[in-house]
Order: sequence, then C-alpha cells, then structure tokens
Amino acid sequence: MDKKNTFELLKKDGRARRGILHTVHGDIPTPVFMNVGTCAAIKGGVSTKELEEMNCKVELSNTYHLHVRPGDKLIKELGGLHKFMNWQKPILTDSGGFQVFSLSVLRKIAEEGVTFASHIDGKRIFMGPEESMQIQSNLASTIAMAFDECIENPAPYDYVKQSCERTTRWLVRCKAEMARLNALPDTINRDQMLFGINQGGVFEDLRIEHMKEIAKLDLNGYAIGGLSVGESTEDMYRIIDAVEPYMPAEKPRYLMGVGTPCNILEGVHYGIDFFDCVMPSRNARHGNLFTWHGKMNIMNEKYASDARPVDAGCGCPACRNYSRAYIRHLLKAKESLGMRLAVTHNIYFYNDLTQKIRDALDGDYFESFYQKYRLILGERLAD
Repeated sequence: MDKKNTFELLKKDGRARRGILHTVHGDIPTPVFMNVGTCAAIKGGVSTKELEEMNCKVELSNTYHLHVRPGDKLIKELGGLHKFMNWQKPILTDSGGFQVFSLSVLRKIAEEGVTFASHIDGKRIFMGPEESMQIQSNLASTIAMAFDECIENPAPYDYVKQSCERTTRWLVRCKAEMARLNALPDTINRDQMLFGINQGGVFEDLRIEHMKEIAKLDLNGYAIGGLSVGESTEDMYRIIDAVEPYMPAEKPRYLMGVGTPCNILEGVHYGIDFFDCVMPSRNARHGNLFTWHGKMNIMNEKYASDARPVDAGCGCPACRNYSRAYIRHLLKAKESLGMRLAVTHNIYFYNDLTQKIRDALDGDYFESFYQKYRLILGERLAD
C-alpha cells in the first residue's frame, strides 16, 4: 500500500501524539520542529548539509520572500526549491499571508486577495489564494500552506468573524487551485500537500466554528494560526485547548510560529504535532542560548572567563569544540563565527528537544519528561 501523503498516528499519551507523516520527500516523525530558512537559508550561516547533521526533519521557507527575491519562476526553472538549496528532505512553505499583513503598511484587502507594496522596492504586488498556490507550486515544496487573512490581535469580534469567513472562502479556492496545479504535466511536485489554517483571534467560539468549517474540506493537515502575535501565553494555551478537540484526529496538527522550548512542550501536551519559530536563530544572534538547565545570555560578564561548553550535555559542534568564553568573545567582537556557533547550538537544541519528546512518547514516559522540563527550560540558567 502506498502511504504517501498519509498521516499515521502511532500512539497517544493523554492528548500528546506520536506519529509519522509520509510524504513524497520522506517520512516526518512527529512531534517535530521545522527549522526556519525564510529565504531558503537559516539566518546565521548554517548550510543544508549541517542541518542534516543536526537531525533536522523539515525545513520551512517563505512564499512571499522567495516570490520577491529571487523569484519563484526562477526557482522552478532551476528545478524547484529542493534542488535550489540542495535539501532532499521535506520542505513546508508558508503561504505569504502573514508577511503580506505584517510587512506592508499600505495594503488593500478585497475578496479577490490583497494588493500591497513589496518591502524591498515598494513595487505593487497582488496576492490571492490562486497566486499563493501558484507560487508554492513553482517552489515545489512538500507541504503548501493555505492563503489566509492574518488579523491584528486584539481585533473587534465582528471583524474577526468576517475575517474567518473570508479565510474559509479563500481556503476553498486554495484547494481547487492546488488540485488544478497538481494535475499539470509541468508541475515539479504533483504530490504537493495542502494544510488549512484555523483563525479566530482569541475568541473560542469563532475558533471552534472555523475549525469545524475547514475540517469539512478534508485537507492533508490543519494549522492553528494567528497566535504568538502579542496575546498572552495563557490566551494562547486557552485557544489551543479549545480548538484541539475539533481538529481531525487522523490529520497532522501544526501550531504556527510557536515558540519557546516550554511552548513546544505545552503544545505537545495539548496534542500538537508540528511547530516552527524563528526564535532559535534570532535569539542566538543576540547571545541568548537554550540549554537543558535553562536559558542563558552568553554576553553576560560572568561568562568572560568560563572555559565550560555552553551545555555539557549537548552534542552540537559548538559545545563539543568551544567554550562559553570563546563564543562570548566572538559575539562581542562581532566575528561571524560567533553568530554561526550560537545559531548552530540553538538549532541543534530544538531538534534534540523534539527528538527527546519523541523518545519519551515511544518509551511511555512523556508525562514525567513534560513535568520535569516544563519549568526548567523557561528558567534563567543559574551558573
């Protein structure tokens, strides 16, 4: 039996799930953290070969950014995103919706889509459901995200309701356009999957109603979007808790743009399978590192003469070969190697965290693992 584009739920521990998403570019074990390479590269100088060595299972790239530079048609001419960046494992591309709404001050939303200004040269661009699917088809990613409206948080209830209804209509158009594109003879990845996105702000009733509506479309997976955009952590967990029972159990679930190691642990505990966040690389570039004993700011004076590795229990190249003092010195001196080592450490940590979560689920000890680390990982490192 061909398992391609199917999700296999292997076991559960409470609401936490252990599964495998079978794709045309290989299997994705879940729960999983997707390493964010916005412009087809991790910020911080980490190559795709190094990503592979760091146990990265999925890479995430951005539809909007690759559309404006170097251009999705160019990437298609060069054989698609996998060939372009020399990465053979699965790739998820987000729809560009978030960037359209977050990067562009001048934008006009209509039923057809959104007209906005490029953040690079100010050129007017139109993007709607069909355009987003066409760009992602040109990129030939493994998983394409539906084009949705990302609202500000907080937003008035009535506007959020109208936005959810528009996002559902756009999703129907995304599904139809993807089916058309996947049937074309010159499409690079004719097995491209589509994930729909749940919206509804911080309103539980809107979130639940929207999830029920989009679940009827029988997509390859479902995401919770529009969180981690300024609302409180308590609100985020409240919404996940409310929506999760209405997410199809036989499909993968993705919490978009989240988050800290603690957020990931909590998300898994609530039944989420996929995560992504720019935090590992962004924090690392400013000297904020994650360890199994808590968070550390390596720029602190106390690390100036510290000969220990960032985390003695970590197997990343930075911890195996260099001291806290050296990495701190490089960052202070603005040497690019410092940023590269810090980014490498954080990315390794996130991939290791989700590997250990999968191991805990496989070994039937996830609950004790969760209880042990849910507080430690969010604390400031003591020494």
